Amino acid sequence: MLSPAEIESRLERILLKVQKPGRYVGGELNAVVKDWATIETKVALIFPDIYDIGVSNLGLKILYDQVNQRRDALAERAYAPWVDMEDLLRANDIPLYSLETYHPLAAFDILGFSLPYETLYTNALNILDLAGIPVRAEERNDTHPLIIAGGHACFNPEPMHAFVDAFVIGEGEEVIHDILNTVKRLKSLQVGKLESQPVNLTTPRQARGRLFQPSNRDALLRALAQIPGVYVPVFYATHYRDDGTISDMETLVEGIANPVLKRMAARLPPPPTKFIVPNIEAVHNRVSVEIMRGCTRGCRFCQAGMITRPVRERSVDEVVAAAEAAVQTTGFEDLALLSLSSSDYTHIMALVAAIKELFKDRNMIVSLPSLRIESVSVELMEKLKERRSSGFTLAPEAATERMRRIINKFIPDEQILETAREIYRRGWMTIKLYFMIGHPSETLEDVAAIAKLCKAVLAEGRKTLGGRAKVHAGVSTFVPKPHTPFQWVACDTLEQITAKQDLLRRELRDKNIKLSWTPPEDTLLEAWLSRGDRRMAEVIYSAWKNGVKFDAWQEQRRYGTWLAAFAEHGLDPAFYTHRPRRVDEVFAWDHISDAVRKKYLFEDFRRSLEGEIRIDCRQQCYACGILPRFAQMRRENPGDYWKCPEVLAKNKKVTSNQ
Repeated sequence: MLSPAEIESRLERILLKVQKPGRYVGGELNAVVKDWATIETKVALIFPDIYDIGVSNLGLKILYDQVNQRRDALAERAYAPWVDMEDLLRANDIPLYSLETYHPLAAFDILGFSLPYETLYTNALNILDLAGIPVRAEERNDTHPLIIAGGHACFNPEPMHAFVDAFVIGEGEEVIHDILNTVKRLKSLQVGKLESQPVNLTTPRQARGRLFQPSNRDALLRALAQIPGVYVPVFYATHYRDDGTISDMETLVEGIANPVLKRMAARLPPPPTKFIVPNIEAVHNRVSVEIMRGCTRGCRFCQAGMITRPVRERSVDEVVAAAEAAVQTTGFEDLALLSLSSSDYTHIMALVAAIKELFKDRNMIVSLPSLRIESVSVELMEKLKERRSSGFTLAPEAATERMRRIINKFIPDEQILETAREIYRRGWMTIKLYFMIGHPSETLEDVAAIAKLCKAVLAEGRKTLGGRAKVHAGVSTFVPKPHTPFQWVACDTLEQITAKQDLLRRELRDKNIKLSWTPPEDTLLEAWLSRGDRRMAEVIYSAWKNGVKFDAWQEQRRYGTWLAAFAEHGLDPAFYTHRPRRVDEVFAWDHISDAVRKKYLFEDFRRSLEGEIRIDCRQQCYACGILPRFAQMRRENPGDYWKCPEVLAKNKKVTSNQ
């Protein structure tokens, strides 16, 4: 294994040959460098995309802060090298390394991958290979780091089960410490001290002579599987029916959870404030403060809104203090107040007033993403002096009231136009409208309505701004994600998606309307990976072996290679994408619980078929399942920090605090 000094020496010979060498050198302001020799447990946090994107990821920043607060642990970072750097790393026998100290990733105790979306999967495999670590979990031994992964994509971990030792399901702020403590406790034990006999698998269907041998690694995996919210896939087996659907997920050892319930922080810990200041221009060079977590809107297509329940809000004072501290330690001039639905933050007006007062003498740009379509959102942005040159974003998602009822994001047409009028009147020249095509029950008339609504919004702008008014329509394609009410429906086919996009291109030819869309192949890839079962792991592996990586990048797209990988393993891609699910079907992710009941999701799906909406659950609790699963946690955290009803006492009926 190369030493940090040897890696640095070899890097000096290649860095000037690549684009943006600053991606690969570290040394940024606020990076944390600890004494490697004196720290017991060493973690490399990895975002499997390029530095320019990964350095801005808030989840990684939170974990970096949490780990480095400990005296007995350190966290360093690594990102996916772009193709030019990868070629030179391989040609010069340089293993992938951490930016803080240039230690090879193979020297760490834990590699923690952030997987917020599925198109990072092949990059994760590539990073393991660049680090000289076996890609398959079954080929790793006591000499290799523990490979863990977390993030929203891990709510269906099965497509990556063959490559990851343990998945974190849910929020990481607390469980990362449980994992560190477990690794610290077990890493120094000798094999003979663990147990004298191999551990038999508990069930006859999978036993067949297989044994988990008494090694440090096996003991560590068993200990990790005891931690709430940690899923260790080697201890589970999937069984299939003759038609290829799943019959059940079997637990192979005693004493571990099935289903695995997500981890959740009852109260959000203090937000990080010493953000790393990138060496180069990043996607977001800004301070990001999460003002609340979760969403009560219940949009049926939105996985994030389901898996992050319940809503928990930080106080105005905590947000303001964090913003002030982070701006002071970074020098950033942009501040983003983040949440899934910022307008729903209870004290939004007070927060905006406090932020405005705090930065009144500074040239700060403050943004509030994810605002509702209503006039108060415009007022908020004006108070924060949002850059009008950047445009004002609205996300109706569908262009007809019928479709907005189906997806449970109902907004009357007139409200959209009224909000657009207000935006243009206050000086914004561009309105960005986000839509999705491919919704359940969608017709070509619904798609054509997207063009009609864009033209109507532009007409409102021309009344005020004349020819300066512009509309930017961003049209993505719906993927029915796990743990949502739409998980029972099929995706559009390639031909259907193409026909809908062609319709929009024909209808939106006004020079003041810009149209952008998601390539149909990208949509199908996302659907395969997000809805796949364990058999998808072999498809992912074959695609990667044949050169697939950076799937989210248009210039790296290799759709044909993916199709060839399916064919190699005798799998039909349409099985995962174009097949409506049976009512009683066992999904590949049913053993992973976000605490929202499957029955509740199906009831909501049926409501969608009738065009029936659910109002914001702050106004009415629909018994989604969160409170029964986290009743004790709610009792221990009374009041309005959670936007769920109170649970007054054990074994008593849940009552509302509204």
